[in-house]
Amino acid sequence: MSIAETNKADIGTPDVAIAEEGATRRRSRTFLLGLILPLALAIGWEFVVRAGWAEGRLMPPPRRILATLADLASSGELWGHIGYTLWRVGTGFLIGSVAAIVIGALAGYYGLVRALIDPSIQALRAIPSLAWVPLFILWLGIFEESKVALIAIGVFFPVYLGVSSAILGVDRKIVEVGRIFQLSGRKLVARILVPAILPNVVLALRTGLGLGWMFVVAAEIMGASQGLGYLLVDGQQLGKPDQIVAAIIVFAVVGKLTDALIVLLSAPFLRWQDSFSERY
Repeated sequence: MSIAETNKADIGTPDVAIAEEGATRRRSRTFLLGLILPLALAIGWEFVVRAGWAEGRLMPPPRRILATLADLASSGELWGHIGYTLWRVGTGFLIGSVAAIVIGALAGYYGLVRALIDPSIQALRAIPSLAWVPLFILWLGIFEESKVALIAIGVFFPVYLGVSSAILGVDRKIVEVGRIFQLSGRKLVARILVPAILPNVVLALRTGLGLGWMFVVAAEIMGASQGLGYLLVDGQQLGKPDQIVAAIIVFAVVGKLTDALIVLLSAPFLRWQDSFSERY
């Protein structure tokens, strides 16, 4: 039997099926446990308002927030705002992360490139997000280009830092083992460096995506008429705290779903990990 056939046979063994079933149960249990805190807070606040211990005017109870979400969803307005925001975050994340991975890999692998560009990038990383807003408006106007550029900037820096640091942090002994097996150039990168840095790259992408969701609020304040950030501004201007809180909750839910998507897509490439969390 060939190695490939042996591997295929191993996939179907009862032990592997039991392990996958256990992993599914752990993920389900983790999901359910994660719901306890937000549900407890929502139920508690609803009880406080219904008991008359608080007015619930500036911090509306869950029933008002759910009613606002239902109204926005039934009119179709909510889905349009979510679509615009998702498009901006997705486009900015794609541009920023691809640029960061390429530049971060070059800076981590080549000392000369790192010496040339890393100090400037680290200095730019310290600039607050809102400081870029007037410059992008001046360069790109108030339309989609400036918003996507701002999100891409927010995504770029954590991903660049994660990728370059991951390459610099690769254990030298692992590289030496690859060279003992006469791996060099592309084979060394593909078989040694990429698997070694992949967990940190995934973490950097998740961090960059989180900042992308933070930057989209600043981006949609720049004269947007669609998007979840617009809902926040509209609720503030019209004195609708229920709309503001509803938009914040949608931000949280959609942001969590996109983060989970990255975890799901990266999981097949990280199956080799024998981490503490997988055993307990």
